[in-house]
Amino acid sequence: MDTKNALAGTKSLKRFLIQRFLLVMVFIYVSEGLLNTGYRLAVAPFLVKTMDIQFSVTADSGSIILVMLQMILFSATAFLPDRIAAWVQASIGKNMESRLHVDITSPILDGVKSPRLIEMYQIAVICIFLFLLAVALLPYLIAAWWYYRVVSRKMEELLAEEKARRAAYDRQRNLMLSDIAHDIKTPLTTVCGYARALADGMVEDEKKKKEYLQAVYAKSMRMDELITLLFEYVKMDSDGFTLHREKTDIGELLRENIALLYADFEENGMELEIHIPELDFPYELDKVQMGRAVTNILTNAVRYNKKGTKICISLNDRGRIRIADNGTPIGDELAEHIFEPFARGDKTRSTSGGSGLGLSISAKIIQMHGGELRLERDCKDGMSKAFVISLF
Repeated sequence: MDTKNALAGTKSLKRFLIQRFLLVMVFIYVSEGLLNTGYRLAVAPFLVKTMDIQFSVTADSGSIILVMLQMILFSATAFLPDRIAAWVQASIGKNMESRLHVDITSPILDGVKSPRLIEMYQIAVICIFLFLLAVALLPYLIAAWWYYRVVSRKMEELLAEEKARRAAYDRQRNLMLSDIAHDIKTPLTTVCGYARALADGMVEDEKKKKEYLQAVYAKSMRMDELITLLFEYVKMDSDGFTLHREKTDIGELLRENIALLYADFEENGMELEIHIPELDFPYELDKVQMGRAVTNILTNAVRYNKKGTKICISLNDRGRIRIADNGTPIGDELAEHIFEPFARGDKTRSTSGGSGLGLSISAKIIQMHGGELRLERDCKDGMSKAFVISLF
């Protein structure tokens, strides 16, 4: 799976959750302020006028919710057994005494001696305050419901995207396994055929025997190369894989890897144009892995171009590496998947003997260093394509 995309998705989710949470907080703050204002200016005077309730509230806190909640709890204790009611009222009263003063009187109860009527009145007052409390809690309930719906919808989208990515990953993996089987089977079939012919004594000419043995060796080395590349590709996805960084001169790293492939360039009659400044470009990197990334790109240039191709390797003053050539252009379909494993055309599969893993490995290594490998096809210097490594 793509680590860079996963990190970007995590950051996007965090940003989404923070933004929605801030919206919820703003909504609650504004709604509570409006409700408190409405209560002080409209609801309280209306209750005083219609129910003839005379009360005054003095509180340190500006939250009317706390006031109503404590009043409701204090009044509701009338329905509890006497000892429990006394204990609860004492606890609530002690807290209320330190924070607020509540005085509730009602002329309606003057002269009323019927316990039943007094109880009904208390129930009515409690119901009114419960209703007011529910209204005061409404912004929180709405905010919680909205936040739950938004987050749930977002998680469903992310799960659907993850499922689609997993399905695409499985398809890619199955295709990769199919390609591996094809690429190993082809040289293995040749090796088996030549070995059987030699073992059965079907080849008597010594020169022909030597050709067969050379073919067996070449195909065996080809399988060894493929297995090595596959091992490197899988190893970089394992949890235990880490880069061993050290300060390295990028210019010197380029020169060393060009020198390793110089014989291949000469053998294919390719013209090298090298522009590497003598200035030092120190960078903390894994010298072995970055060397492998550069070598894969250079090998790709040798393998997929015709003899006589001009290859230009440059390093600019910002540490950007560019490996360009004027060889065979890359088509749109291949360019779209050029850094995916086994991204090759059918003609390439049958003629060049490439594995299609080299560029994918290079892209992974450079990405692990915090850089980027990209393909340029609209070159202005007469080149048909260029692979650009940006580390800074």
